[in-house]
Amino acid sequence: MTIPASALTAIYQGLAQLPAAMDSEPARIMLLAIGLQESGLTARVQIVDGGGQGPARGLWQFERGGGCAGVLRHSASRYWMHSVCAARGVQPTPAALWSALATDDALAAAAARLLLFTDPRRLPELGDEAGAWALYLRVWRPGKPHIDRWPANYERAVGVAA
Repeated sequence: MTIPASALTAIYQGLAQLPAAMDSEPARIMLLAIGLQESGLTARVQIVDGGGQGPARGLWQFERGGGCAGVLRHSASRYWMHSVCAARGVQPTPAALWSALATDDALAAAAARLLLFTDPRRLPELGDEAGAWALYLRVWRPGKPHIDRWPANYERAVGVAA
């Protein structure tokens, strides 16, 4: 599986809306690996078993009351998420953010980076697949984590971001 160029562009555009210190190799690796894990960096609306739509939106699959509410309210991310929303013309509410994530990949990338920023621990070092997995579990809290897909997704992310 290749990583869509549009997803890479979205990551760089999203990171450009945040303080420069938030753009790092470990951050880009985590964004790529989690995006691959959550949506293959292609699905902007969650697809559930049976083909229906699930409650998550955007390449990083945020739910309205989960990731969207979290980045808008958490003390570490609130200021920056509100700033990004203003720059992208999105009301800083969970419902408006959730809706916009289905069409604005740069917004989704910024939100995903800010969700990582809410974790009090440092981002895992390059090659720390287990640490990256632990961070993903802590912050995304996936309902069905699929550990079997993580090693390949992480390796692909390292190959692109490094």
